[in-house]
Amino acid sequence: MSCVPPTRSRSRLSAIALVALAASAIPLSGCEQTLGLTDPAAAPEASMPAGDTQVRAYTESWGKRYDADPGEKTASINYARGLRAMTRYSEAAAVMQAAAVKTPEDYEVLGAFGKALADSGQLAQAKDVLTRAYPEDRPDWTIMSVQGAVEDLMGNHDGARQFYAAALKIAPGEANVLNNLGLSYALTKELKQAEATLRQANASAHADARVRNNLALVLSLEGKKAQAEKLSGNDILLEASQANPNSLKDILAKPAGS
Repeated sequence: MSCVPPTRSRSRLSAIALVALAASAIPLSGCEQTLGLTDPAAAPEASMPAGDTQVRAYTESWGKRYDADPGEKTASINYARGLRAMTRYSEAAAVMQAAAVKTPEDYEVLGAFGKALADSGQLAQAKDVLTRAYPEDRPDWTIMSVQGAVEDLMGNHDGARQFYAAALKIAPGEANVLNNLGLSYALTKELKQAEATLRQANASAHADARVRNNLALVLSLEGKKAQAEKLSGNDILLEASQANPNSLKDILAKPAGS
């Protein structure tokens, strides 16, 4: 998941990495990651640049295309991604709502709309939209990972883990899903499970700084400060040592799969 400006909800643990659930889903760090769709060849998403200036330019460029044809699928999805990267979540949700009105049965539009709703904290509506974001016979693990994060944020941890388990059946060992699952365990103070799951995620070739820093957070919560410092080497440890379920939810509120 590449580095973009930190979100408001990430401010308490600003150095910690979703999803991107995702999430495109619900990114979990100071660095947002965009997850690939189940069928990358069909994805209308343009490559998200790194760096504040580049992200602003990306957003402005797609915003002009969107203004020329509000609700058009490709422009809407990419403009909303840029808005989300800039923490303009309500605007992103409004952009995707317009696209969903125009193409109410398009799975990619619904998936992007659901992720934007989750980012903006509209969890009940996000849950409803995400249930319609893929066909029953062709589930999308990136959406399922975000669905899990939404359930975790709503306090339904058992339901969340069912989504993560289903996503992992489609994408075994996927770091983004394992990351969200590890944070789910952390929310319920099952720290040994959280550590084991995040270590598995961190061992993946697809793991990034977000996963590593979330593992460092859990290690810090367990009192394993030396291991956490070795992994992170930054200033998250003081904040992490004071972490509580609400701050963990802030991290999960920008899940992998975004």
